[in-house]
Amino acid sequence: MTSTSPRPNRLARLPRWISHWLGYRAGPVPKQPDYIIWIWSFIGAFGGLSVLQAVFGHSHYFLQRDVPSIIASYGASAVLCYGAIEAPLAQPRALMGGHFISALTGVCITKLFGLLPTEQRLDQLRWLAGSLSSATAIVLMQMTTTTHPPAGATALLAAVSPEVYVMGWYYLPVVLLSSTLVLISALLVNNVQRRYPVFWFTPTPPAVAPPVPKSEPPPALADRDDGDLEKGVIGTPASSD
Repeated sequence: MTSTSPRPNRLARLPRWISHWLGYRAGPVPKQPDYIIWIWSFIGAFGGLSVLQAVFGHSHYFLQRDVPSIIASYGASAVLCYGAIEAPLAQPRALMGGHFISALTGVCITKLFGLLPTEQRLDQLRWLAGSLSSATAIVLMQMTTTTHPPAGATALLAAVSPEVYVMGWYYLPVVLLSSTLVLISALLVNNVQRRYPVFWFTPTPPAVAPPVPKSEPPPALADRDDGDLEKGVIGTPASSD
């Protein structure tokens, strides 16, 4: 049986000055001291969240549409994408897919509750819309392998946050842009002295070593009876008369 080697990384075909910032490394990444991890985690979270608030809080395009300066769930995403960058839940597939699926789920369910006869009745049932949105988003993320814990709040906010609720379907592009900005800043900050992402879509399976064959007894010993082995017949010189 031959060994199964992992598929070559497609990023290896790119120039090193590009593939490095996309998380590709030809060899294992050395472990950094804790203080290096703490420093870059702080820089990444501070810079990434500042970029989000600068874009949505100071752009006339978004101010005219009453978009909040930041979607609160991205504060939790910062913990994963800048502080726990090797976790599967922090990889790009989970970040982008988890937030978008949750936002879409939250908006769809909340729109259905918006069909209630009165606004007062909707306000009374926002707790139900929020709980249902978050629970459904969790299952959908599990089914699509895009589980990202902060995205549960993204679905919840679509129902319980007045600022997000009035955005309606416009919530989806805002979430996509927010996730993209977090991803870009994470690629820049985390690849200075660390590595991000560990994988983009699916983790690379490790190589499978061939099984070690079992050793067989020599042919001379295999023809002997077990009883002869116990009595010590094998290997005992014959006695002369």
